[in-house]
Amino acid sequence: MRRKPVVAERQDEKMVASLSWPHLIALGVGAIVGTGILTLIGVGADRAGPAVLISFAIAGAICACAALAYAELAAMLPAAGSAYSYSYMVLGEAIAWVVGWSLILEYSLVVSAVAVGWSGYASALLTGIGFPVELTQGPELGGVANLPAVFIIAVVAGLLMLGTHESARVNMALVVLKMVTLAAFVAVALPYFDMAHLEPFMPYGFGKTMGPDHVERGVMAAAAIIFFAFYGFDAISTAAEEVKRPERDLAIGIVGSMLICTLVYVLVAAAAVGALPFARFADSPEPLALILRELGRPSVARVIAIAAVIALPTVILAFLYGQSRIFLVMARDGFLPAGLARLSGRGTPVRITVMTAILVAVLAGVLPIGEIAALANAGTLIAFIAVGTCLMVMRFRAPDMHRPFRAPLGLWIGAATVAGCLYLFASLPAKTQLWCLFWNTAGLVLYALYGHRRSRLHRS
Repeated sequence: MRRKPVVAERQDEKMVASLSWPHLIALGVGAIVGTGILTLIGVGADRAGPAVLISFAIAGAICACAALAYAELAAMLPAAGSAYSYSYMVLGEAIAWVVGWSLILEYSLVVSAVAVGWSGYASALLTGIGFPVELTQGPELGGVANLPAVFIIAVVAGLLMLGTHESARVNMALVVLKMVTLAAFVAVALPYFDMAHLEPFMPYGFGKTMGPDHVERGVMAAAAIIFFAFYGFDAISTAAEEVKRPERDLAIGIVGSMLICTLVYVLVAAAAVGALPFARFADSPEPLALILRELGRPSVARVIAIAAVIALPTVILAFLYGQSRIFLVMARDGFLPAGLARLSGRGTPVRITVMTAILVAVLAGVLPIGEIAALANAGTLIAFIAVGTCLMVMRFRAPDMHRPFRAPLGLWIGAATVAGCLYLFASLPAKTQLWCLFWNTAGLVLYALYGHRRSRLHRS
């Protein structure tokens, strides 16, 4: 069964509409520019060498198509649940459950990965003043627990519980700091650009291949990982119920933040790969600061590290915000206990936020960033495939429906989103694909035994 593509019919508690398009662009930039460029650029360089520049271009092009699809659907169907809500309205309850279950995987792991990335910069500062190293790494890396990662998740969750408008103002200030930091890195590193550092340009080939160290490498293997660096614009669509003019502002926020971040990524990646041989910063938890130290600029490196510690929480804020809103809509639809959908006096879902924060803090405390990012990408790719499909279905089913924002070449954009995401999914590590299959199989079993019977649509 499908739910009619109308969201105004809900009688649930409503959140306060206090956000405008500048807040949404700041939310999108805050979500997109973060661990992906500050930390995962090292992982990407390890997988593809200097050709990581091509990996960024491929991942960015696929995300640009997905962003246009999101923008059209968000303007047409302004619901807080993002891809989950679009799937519910267009493709039906069962598909929506799979998408919602995948979004839980995406958002939870993104917050965890960013917290671990933040910890990589913070730990370099903390251990310098005597903080125990074993308390800055999870068990797989030889430590006990990553306490800095757990700490920053708790701080951001507390900020979100204060209220959406207050969180948005803090986020905007930190986004400005982050952009100034990246501009400073480019200004210092770009003069050291050396074409010799780009040779050999594609040492591991284009397609995914297994290396002798049992790590899958190649341009597409890197693209499948650093794809993580581009998404975040989808978190904007989860703010639909708190936007003053969703039919206009959501599209501006999604497309605007994607354009800004693509430009930033190209400049930063070119400066990093050209300034230093990729092997010297591959897999570093703080690659940009490491590059500056190698260039003999330790004072600037320290400023970059401090700014990253201050500004990276914007990503945690955006995705923790989005995760709580997706949980909220799933609770409204009966897939989660209804009590979790209660709002506080400030109009924020406090119970959902606390539950989400505990979940992601446990993950961040024990898992390494590479595995977290790869599995988060799997969940995101499933959601993006669903959004591309929804765009194409709505173009056929309701071609004359009012579209405040209309994606150019809509059917082609939808098809490119689906095809590109399927190719990236095939390029993920085999272990990640198996874990994703296990996660969604467990989700379908839970849906059959619990979700379907308790859903609002089934009971009505």
